[in-house]
This record gives sequence, C-alpha cells and structure tokens, in this order.
Amino acid sequence: MRQLDRSNFNYGDGLDPLLSYQKKWVNEKARFAVCEKGRRIGLSWADAAERVIYAAQGAGNIFYQSYNKDMTETYIKDCADWAARLELATAGVVEETIVSNEREQIHRFRIDFDSGKSIIALSSNPRVLRSKGKPGDMVILDEAAFCDDLAELLKAATAVAQWGGKVRIISTHNGDDNPFNELVKDIRGGRHPQYALHQITLQDAVDAGLARRVFAITGRTWKASSAIDWLKEVVSGYTSQEDADEELFCIPKRSAGAYFPRALIEARMNPAAKVFRYDGTDDFNARTELVRRGEMDDWLEDNLLPLLTSRPADLRHAIGMDFARKTHLSVVAPLEIQDELRFKCPFLLEMRNVPHQQQLQVLTFICSALPRFSGGAIDAGGNGSYIAEAAADEYGSIIEPVSITESWYRDFIPKYKAAYEDALISVPKSDGVLSDHRAFRLERGVPRLPGKTDQRGNRHGDSAIALALAFQAATADTAPIEYDTAGPRRTMNPAGYIDRADRAAARL
Repeated sequence: MRQLDRSNFNYGDGLDPLLSYQKKWVNEKARFAVCEKGRRIGLSWADAAERVIYAAQGAGNIFYQSYNKDMTETYIKDCADWAARLELATAGVVEETIVSNEREQIHRFRIDFDSGKSIIALSSNPRVLRSKGKPGDMVILDEAAFCDDLAELLKAATAVAQWGGKVRIISTHNGDDNPFNELVKDIRGGRHPQYALHQITLQDAVDAGLARRVFAITGRTWKASSAIDWLKEVVSGYTSQEDADEELFCIPKRSAGAYFPRALIEARMNPAAKVFRYDGTDDFNARTELVRRGEMDDWLEDNLLPLLTSRPADLRHAIGMDFARKTHLSVVAPLEIQDELRFKCPFLLEMRNVPHQQQLQVLTFICSALPRFSGGAIDAGGNGSYIAEAAADEYGSIIEPVSITESWYRDFIPKYKAAYEDALISVPKSDGVLSDHRAFRLERGVPRLPGKTDQRGNRHGDSAIALALAFQAATADTAPIEYDTAGPRRTMNPAGYIDRADRAAARL
C-alpha cells in the first residue's frame, strides 16, 4: 500500500493542516494517553485524521465512543471526510446499524478499509467493548467527563488494550468532582505512570495558530491584533468567568453537590494505617457456626491481634460499625483518642458476605482488646439492630445503636467534616475510604449518600459511615469500662472457648 499522509492538505496558508498541539497528540506513542482540553480546538477532528491513516494502513481497528449519538456521528463523518481527502476507495462509505435491547438502542457507525481494518463509532455503553480487542486496536473515549460511567468504560477499554492496543481519552472538564478530573489528578500525582497527559487550553491553541486558522477558513481578514481580539470575543460569550475557565482553560468548576472535597480527605490520610478485608465465601457460610467461629478466631489472631495488643494502653478508644450482610460492606472502625482531642484510626476492617454471628464475634473481639474502651456507635438499621442490641448487652450503655436517618445526616455529618477541616482526625490511606467520603452530596442543605456510591453498587459510603459513627462515639460523654486489657477477651460460644489447636482439629 502507498504511504498515506496529510501534508498536502491546507487552507490556503501553505501549512500542515494540523497545528502543533494536534500533531503532538496524534503522534503520542504511550499506550494510554489523556488530554484535558479547551472547547472547540479541533482535537477530535485531528484525531480522526490520524485514525483513518492508522486503520487504512492495517495497523488496527479503531473503536470510538462518546456520550451521545451526535458526537459519534460527527466523528465518523470527520473520518469519512479524511478518507475522501486521502483518496481511499472507501471514502464516504459510512454504515449505520442500530442494536436494540431491553434497555436502549445502540447506534453504531462504521467505515471499513481495504486493509481489513475498520473505524467503529459507538455509544458510551461499556458493554459494547466486551469481546473487542485484537493486536493494534485502539479505543478513543471522547468528552469522557460527560459519559455516564467512565470507570466502567476505562475498565472495558483497558481490556481491549491488553493485546498491545492503545487507549486515548479526550475531554473538556465537567466539575472538579468528576471522574475525568479525578483521573487527571491521579496522573499528575504519579498514580498512573503508564499514562501520558496532555493539556491544551484555548490560549495554547491560539498561540499555536488556531485563531489564524479560523480566520482563514471563515474568510475573515487577519491583522496583528486578531488573535487577541478573537480570544476576548470567545471568552466574552460565557456568562461567568468560572464557566469560561472550565470550558476553555482546563480549570474545572467546584462541584456544588460534593460535600467532602478530595483534597480535604487526602490531607488526613495516614499511609501507615491498614485496611483489612474479609470476604465470606459460600463454603465459609455453609459451615456450622462453631466451625465458622473457629476459623474467624484464627484469622483475627493472625491479622488483628498484633495490632490490637500494640495500641497505647493509656489512651481511650472508641469504635463505629456500619452494618451490611451481602451486597455492601460491613465496616468496623476503631478510633484512638489522643491528646488535645485528636482522633486516629489505626486500621479499618471491611467485611463482605459474613454471617451475623461472625460479625458480632469480630466486633466483640476488637472491642474487648482495645485499651480503655470508651464506647461505640453501631448502625442499627435493618438487620444491624441485632448486632447493635447484642453489643449493648455485652458492654452496656456505652454502646449506642444509631438509626441513620436524615436528621442524623443533618446534625452529625457537619461535625464530622469539621474534624477534617480542623486537622483533628486521621484515617487509612485507601481509595475505598476516599470514594466513600466523596460520595456524600449536599442535597437541600443536608449532606447525604445517594443510593449507591460506586458504579457497580458494591459500596454505600460504608467506611465513611463507620468512621463517622466512631467519631460520634469518641466525642460522646461516656467513660471507659473496666476490664483486663492484657489481651483480647476470649470469644465465647455455647461450648466455651476452644483453643486454636482444638479448633483446627474440629475442622478435620
């Protein structure tokens, strides 16, 4: 096949049709690349030029996705236009199909090339990328900040790239609490070293010649002040500077509904604090309670006991627990009450699909081992009422069963947030802890949680609720109970305490 290029196409100025920032983007070699950009700088159009060449030369298929049909249709038309400019036999041949299911209609646009490769423009549904991905294939996610489920899109796109393909993510900003901005900040923070990051503001584009190109295409007369005048003209079209900053200069707006800013939570995270996780398997749940109890005791002694026995014996401790049985997480959060009423969470325990009896077992194991245990606040909603009542029977009035109602959110969460703002609390450094806090939204003046706090519905702000409950217990007017803190109290069952060796023998 003849070598394809775009260097002979221009707009009357004798220059390459792509400006410097466009060329830098399309020539990016990284496997994953992200571009935060100003609006209407021609990046998607330039991207289409390079992807036509890529597919026509047989390098791989192109899968393009954006948030609506108009975006996908515009991109595929740009590809068809570039194919015509490059005098390819398939120029202008765009096939549109509609795939229907019980939820939606998915529009798919396609251009096939003689090389056997194609450009396929799809909706932003992550499912359409399933089973896609051959060596050299490339995924383009355009205006990613406006897609409904960017996390799932990225997961599906990453799988496409496993066979040596590439992923390109392009977007203007849509709020500082948007997953796209989170990704940008994570890249800048060094969390994704495999990602290349481009930033192209409108000012960058003007400096590279965008205004002059606009004047050439629209037939306007160019003069020395035209670039400055045109930039002012564009900015003045926005009703607020905040909108202009976001749309044109890559400065995301503060999200009005976000209650816990990301920076606030990250500033209070302690990398030395651990998050322990226990997932109850089907086999574990099918065993007798006595055998489950023995296995849980083994796990607790191996994982939590060393940390519990090393807690400062002279400091008071409190605990919070958010209860769930299967879909979400049960989280137990201890708080160490330090001098000057500062609060440190030494670890979190997340449990999924763990029976009620073993959750109570875990709770009493931790409470009994904490030095100067002063109180606990436990989610008493639904089946959590059993755990809360049993703990109150065990430890008395220092356990407070809590109904997580709107009034609780309204009255207590602002106090909990103030502890972060005043640097009085530290929590484990964990993406789950961060996402649970950032899920809070301010609705009609009340900070509350939506129906789910991640895209798969597996979390419901669980660690944030547990920590808030622990803070409530730590700041309550209670006194520590008296008992021996030399080690964890032995966990009891109807047959009495079983030593570890006997527990192991019982499972044979």
